[in-house]
Amino acid sequence: QVKLVESGGGLVQAGDSLRLSCAASGRAASDYAMGWFRQAPGKDREFVTATTRTGDTSYYADSVMGRFTISRDNAKNTVYLQMNSLKPEDTAVYFCAASSPSRLYRTYRTSNEYDYWGQGAQVTVSS
Repeated sequence: QVKLVESGGGLVQAGDSLRLSCAASGRAASDYAMGWFRQAPGKDREFVTATTRTGDTSYYADSVMGRFTISRDNAKNTVYLQMNSLKPEDTAVYFCAASSPSRLYRTYRTSNEYDYWGQGAQVTVSS
């Protein structure tokens, strides 16, 4: 199993940048494909971005393409979400998630493909 802990959330203004971190413990982060999801008040949890175990391929929701970047440092067991040009509609709780290596197929974009979740980090973007 792996435990995930997010950090780096906060209150920023529109146009600002913020970087979230997701620290993994209990098992090497390199064993897992990793993703970020978010959930705004009154809305369903939605896919933001994901990356493969090695970080060689990444996937993004259209709404964040060109503004957000996912990266990982497997030596530090940490995955990052760099968020630039933030908008008020990016306001949400952001969750880090890990997909078990036992899965033979994944789209990377569906929450039920992820087996472990962090507690979430609040990101609030004011206009």
